[in-house]
Amino acid sequence: MIASCCRRALLGVSIGAFAALSALPANAQQITFVSQGGAYQKAQTVAILDPSAKKLGITINQDSIPDAWPAIKSQVASGKPTWDVVDVPTGYCLRGGEQGLVEKLDFSKLPNGAAMPEAYRSPYSVAYEFYSSVLAYSQKKFSAGAAPNSWADFWDVKKFPGRRALRNHPIATLEAALMADGVAPDKLYPLDVDRAFKKLEEIKPNITVWWTSGAQSAQLLNDGEVDMVMAWNGRVSALTKEGAKVAFTYNQGILQSTSLCILKDAPNLATAVRFLNEAVDPVHQANLPLHIDYGPANPKAFDTGVIKPERVAQLPSAPENARKQALMSYAWWSSPAGEAAEKRWVGFMQK
Repeated sequence: MIASCCRRALLGVSIGAFAALSALPANAQQITFVSQGGAYQKAQTVAILDPSAKKLGITINQDSIPDAWPAIKSQVASGKPTWDVVDVPTGYCLRGGEQGLVEKLDFSKLPNGAAMPEAYRSPYSVAYEFYSSVLAYSQKKFSAGAAPNSWADFWDVKKFPGRRALRNHPIATLEAALMADGVAPDKLYPLDVDRAFKKLEEIKPNITVWWTSGAQSAQLLNDGEVDMVMAWNGRVSALTKEGAKVAFTYNQGILQSTSLCILKDAPNLATAVRFLNEAVDPVHQANLPLHIDYGPANPKAFDTGVIKPERVAQLPSAPENARKQALMSYAWWSSPAGEAAEKRWVGFMQK
C-alpha cells in the first residue's frame, strides 16, 4: 500500500534512533518498529505508536523502508536481526512464516488479535490497517446517475466509453477481471487464473495506461488523461479534498491490508509481543483514520465512538463498505498458484 500514501526510503536505523538507544537505561524495554515512511508512518506514530509506548512504558525506535522484504531476509539470515516488529503487506508475513523468517504467534498472549475475525489474522500475523483498490472515475466525464459502478461497467467500453487505466500488477487486477466476468466477490478464491487473463485480454486494447505507483494513478485521473481507473481509495480521497471532480465506489472494491509480524529471533521478542497486541487495541485503531484515509483492522474500533458516523462512511473497512467488497486472500497469493500468477503477469504485459 500499501501503499496508498507517500512512501519514503530510510535505510538503516536513523542517528536519532541510535541516540535514543544509547540514552536508555540498561533494563529499559524497547523495540524497533519498521514501517513504510511518509504520511502513513507519521499518522500511525500519532495514532498508535506514541500512545502504545506510553501505555506500555516502553520505547519504540522507528525505522522506515518502502520494501522491507529483502531486508527481512538478510537480517534473519545474519542471525542477529535488529528489527522487532514490521508493518508490511500481509503476504510478506505469510511468506515469512513459511520460510522461517518471522515468529509464529501465540494468540493466548494477543487477546486483541485473537478477538479479531479469523480472516484478519494468520499464525504469523495480525492485520493492522485496511485500504481498497476501487473503481474511480471523472465526474466531468460521468454524471452521478450514469457513472460506472462495477468492474463489468469498467469492461463495457460501449456503454461507458472513455480512456481507462489499470495497475501493472496482478494483485487486485485479476480479482477485478473475474468480478467483471461475473464472479461474486465472496467466490473469487481460489482464483481462476486462466479465466482472469482471458478477461484481461479482452480489455487490454482499451487500457491507455498501466500504472505503476499510487501517485501515478491519481495524477492520471486528476489531469484528465484517463476517465476511469483502478486506484487506491486514499489516493482518490486526497484528490476530492483538493476539490478535484473525481469519485469512486466501494462496490466490488478489493479490500487489502498491511499486517504486523515479528522477525524470527527478534532481539526484544517479549516486548514485541506486548506491543503487537497493543497496536491492534480498538481505541488505538480507531485513532488511525482521524489522521489518514485508512481503515482500522480491528472491527471493534467502530464500536468505540471515537470515529464519527460521517467518517465511518468513508472508510474501506467500515462494515457497510466491507460488505460490498472482496477480501483479498493473501494466503492464495502467497501459495505456489499465486506466485505462478505473478510470473505469468510478466508475460501478459510483454505481449
